[in-house]
Amino acid sequence: MLQAFPAALLSLGLSKKTLHKHRDNLWLLGGEMIGTISNTPRLRKRPIEELLFSVLDEEGGPLLSHHESEQEQRAFDSTCRKFFRFLHRGKDQIA
Repeated sequence: MLQAFPAALLSLGLSKKTLHKHRDNLWLLGGEMIGTISNTPRLRKRPIEELLFSVLDEEGGPLLSHHESEQEQRAFDSTCRKFFRFLHRGKDQIA
């Protein structure tokens, strides 16, 4: 299911620039989750879906730890909201 999200974004007919932005934001989300897991070893045994729902919600994702730009955080949150809707409601409702 996790690999289906980028494919679902492709099916929306988004511009190349927008697709790259979402790809980069998913990479950032992975980095944030790795940091969280590294700092809290007990989380390592939790299923990935459970971890995702602990950091994603309808408002967006976690605060970026290595970026200071408000614009960067807003773009990241936009991707996280789409990903949350994809995981929560299904691939037909990510837009």
